[in-house]
Amino acid sequence: MSYYWGMHFYWWFFWIFLWIVFFSFMTPIRRVTYRAMQSPMQLLQRRYAAGEITSEEYEERRTKLLRDAKA
Repeated sequence: MSYYWGMHFYWWFFWIFLWIVFFSFMTPIRRVTYRAMQSPMQLLQRRYAAGEITSEEYEERRTKLLRDAKA
């Protein structure tokens, strides 16, 4: 009887480990894909909203992006 419960115990560890490995590989892929889908203007707006760049830098870079989009 102890052999049966012992093997059952190891199977629980196996499946939990398998799920952890599966989700650990899936998580970074979703982050990279989301960042790659953002346009340069969206990235600029996100950086400005986060306070990473000043208003002057935002306007300068925005002007350059809009000018390059027209060309």
